[in-house]
Amino acid sequence: MLSTLRTSFPWRRMASHTLYMLGFNLVLAIVLTYFFSHGRYFWLTFVATNCIGLCSFFYIDGLRLLFFRQQKLNRLLFMPVVLTGVPFGVLVGSYLSNLLVGTEAVSLDAFGSAKFNTLLLITLVATVIASTQFYSRERVIRAETAAALEKARAESIQRQALQAELQLLRAQVEPHMLFNTLANLQGMIALDPARAQQMLDQLIQFLRGTLSSSRNETTTLAEEFALIEAYLGLMAVRMGERLRYSFALPAALRNLPLPPMLLQPLVENAITHGLEPNIDGGMVSLSAAQQDGVLSLTIRDTGRGPQAGAGKPGTGLGLHNTRERLKALYGDRASVTLTADPHGGTVVCLTLPL
Repeated sequence: MLSTLRTSFPWRRMASHTLYMLGFNLVLAIVLTYFFSHGRYFWLTFVATNCIGLCSFFYIDGLRLLFFRQQKLNRLLFMPVVLTGVPFGVLVGSYLSNLLVGTEAVSLDAFGSAKFNTLLLITLVATVIASTQFYSRERVIRAETAAALEKARAESIQRQALQAELQLLRAQVEPHMLFNTLANLQGMIALDPARAQQMLDQLIQFLRGTLSSSRNETTTLAEEFALIEAYLGLMAVRMGERLRYSFALPAALRNLPLPPMLLQPLVENAITHGLEPNIDGGMVSLSAAQQDGVLSLTIRDTGRGPQAGAGKPGTGLGLHNTRERLKALYGDRASVTLTADPHGGTVVCLTLPL
């Protein structure tokens, strides 16, 4: 039972209230000394107010914290505690005060006397004021705690919704690339079985690389660049010498975190709509740079350019989902821009906060 009381009773809150009560008793002693004793007997008054006040406080506030701390205070049920706590504080407190300073203690024989009634009235008024302050303070604390819990619950729901949204966007991007590749593989089987087998081998290698990445919430720039290299190797089987590519990844940026499968749909767009429709193909380059706390990822191709329109019918899913993912993850701190390269081709630039 004692161990339960130690863990369930709010001792820290009781200690905090005791400090407030000591300050309140000091103010009360000053008022009683200078308004009723003409500035005399301050220390005697201070000892008496602390003894009587703390005895009443421990009795009343202790029972309140023990029985009413987890629920709204029922004032009707709590009234007997106050009515018994005030006489208790006067009798026990005056007895302790007498032991400390040698003043005359109040006994039950004095019940109804002017002195006893005066002490009761002063203690009752002080107790009501102190209890009201403590109760109001705890009501504010309970309201703040409830608000904090509600805010945490709302944030948890928001995070779950955001996670579900991101998973949906990723689920749309990955099959998009896979279906395109399988469609090309289907057409190649009849025309060039050897190249179809080589393409299938590259596809298996690419899918193995993306399997672990797609299950994680984040990847690294080095892993993302490796996946793009595997993808471009897959596309090179289909396009042959018509496809050339290069990478520029500074060593200092290799371990920076990145949402997985972020660059692949943009590189796929560069090939599908920019390079593949060209008879001579072209080159796609991927680079990363850091400046002023911002990570810039640039995909540049020497294809037809945005002004020429889409090279083949498409859904616009890759670019749209990339923008939506960045908006969900970073808000307005990230962006995707698509511009025409003055030397021919298209430049897609992603900016992400570090």
